[in-house]
Amino acid sequence: MQKRTKVKQWKAVVLLLLIGMCSLLLWGCSVKSEVLKNRLVVPLESDIKTFNPVLVQDAYSGIAIGYTLTSLITENAITKELEPELAEKWEFQQDGKQLIFTMRPDLKWSDGRPLTVDDVLFTYQDIIFNEKIPTGSRDVLRVGKSQTLPKVEKLDDRRISFLLSEPFAPALRTLGGSGVLPKHILEPTLKTDPKDPDKKLKFLETWTLTTPVNQLVSSGPYVIQEYRPSERIIYKPNPYYWKKGTPYIDQFVMQIVESPDTALLRFRSGDLDMYRLRGEDYQLLKRFEQRDRYKIYNAGPSTGQAFIMFNLNKGRDPKTNEPFVDPIKSKWFNDVNFRRAVAYSLNREAMITNLSRGLAQTQDSPISVPSPYFLPPEKGLKVYDYQPDKSKEILLQAGYKYNSEQQLQDAQGNLVRFTLLAPAGGRVALGAQIKSDLEKIGMKIDFNPVDFRIISDKLDNSKQWDATILGFTGGAEPNSAINLWATDGDSHLFNKGPVGEEKPFPGREVADWEKKIHDLMIQGAQELDETKRKAIYAEYQQLVQEQLPLIHLTVPLYLVAVRDRVENAQPSALAGSTGVTGALWNLEQLKLKS
Repeated sequence: MQKRTKVKQWKAVVLLLLIGMCSLLLWGCSVKSEVLKNRLVVPLESDIKTFNPVLVQDAYSGIAIGYTLTSLITENAITKELEPELAEKWEFQQDGKQLIFTMRPDLKWSDGRPLTVDDVLFTYQDIIFNEKIPTGSRDVLRVGKSQTLPKVEKLDDRRISFLLSEPFAPALRTLGGSGVLPKHILEPTLKTDPKDPDKKLKFLETWTLTTPVNQLVSSGPYVIQEYRPSERIIYKPNPYYWKKGTPYIDQFVMQIVESPDTALLRFRSGDLDMYRLRGEDYQLLKRFEQRDRYKIYNAGPSTGQAFIMFNLNKGRDPKTNEPFVDPIKSKWFNDVNFRRAVAYSLNREAMITNLSRGLAQTQDSPISVPSPYFLPPEKGLKVYDYQPDKSKEILLQAGYKYNSEQQLQDAQGNLVRFTLLAPAGGRVALGAQIKSDLEKIGMKIDFNPVDFRIISDKLDNSKQWDATILGFTGGAEPNSAINLWATDGDSHLFNKGPVGEEKPFPGREVADWEKKIHDLMIQGAQELDETKRKAIYAEYQQLVQEQLPLIHLTVPLYLVAVRDRVENAQPSALAGSTGVTGALWNLEQLKLKS
């Protein structure tokens, strides 16, 4: 009897333990469910390179940082109207040569410190306008032929003035749209490290990916709570965000998913709340739209551009005196006939049909299709239809020839062979088609998909590359691309000159057409009359198409799938065509159904 009693008691204890464990598990699941209920998870197509918004060179870092920053004004992506943000109002004076912003009272940073006019003054005067800091933000703000920067002045505790050397059409968007930085955090970094032989500012090594995220001060709707390299960025609401009561979502996660196929699988499995569609995804996702409770939004042509670009830099590395580009290849790349032959050899319609499943259109301009300044082909923009025979004819007339195996050679008998780089992931299929198209006209292409950071390093640092496929996010305002077209611009990638404290590059040449494009960009920014401004930008687009420093390809429709539980979603291509950014422009207004 005793043994049976003990066995029963033991079984009872085990049963109680099992019940307890199950209760804990169920309670844990319940807690997890509550946490997940108000968490928005979206994909980010690549890891980031920096937390420093001034030193951003890639779209993905800019996207990730963007939700933590606020500017003086913002643009409504649906109405296209400018709206107050940190500034409650603004006005032009002195016939458009002075722009005055009035700040909201009682603004704060995420650490609770006051956000004031002094922060705005510091952002422009000490950071953006500081020639020791390499940043494309500065190029966008240069005014007129003299390329002078605005004079910024604190008028009183709430007003700041920007004095322009001449009327500047993009002034309101460019000056008002830059993120404000915290003076109390970053001012000490504007000193050189005495141990650094190059005497570089500490700022250049500030807010790197190794910086503890609790040291990243924010003014935007969110602050970064956690960063796991190549995995995810987790955000939590900024308790001092100026729009009181927002954001509504407790946790925002950007999941780094570099493979589009993986991102699609994770969206379909419910791990992601949004997904930017490729053409090949549309039929599949449309079929299950109602069953899986999401909606596919079509926001029209994207503002982004995809293009192939050749390295036109004839310069040499001042340290080694080695040319950035093999002189034989450099001669091909700098031959406009070579570039035109390439343009005619690319089968853009096949790209649209095969890669985008018809959900794209050709992109023939450096200005985004949705922009009011875009010059359509029917109004005279030069285009390059698929004509491989014409490509060969152009090459032969330019002195190239074909050997017995129909391989293209230059006049000296050198086989035309070069390396084409592309970011691994979404551009691989595009690169494969371009390789195929170019080989049909006799060129030999070594196609090399690599991590975007490798390409970025070659473009910005070593300058040693042949050709690459890239894309820009674009937008409505043409002057936002001035740092690409300014001959000394930080993003003049196809013929990049020295930036910051870099020594001049021996042998670098700037072509007359490069200077002309730069001049047209300046004229477009100076002109306040919209009709005349459009005419200037039409000439600029035409010149780019004649010289082809960028050979444009196609632009997809902006299609994004958003789960039904996400409320207030209003995707817009003009808000950003990289990934799901076009559906996140009003992130602080998004809500999740319980």
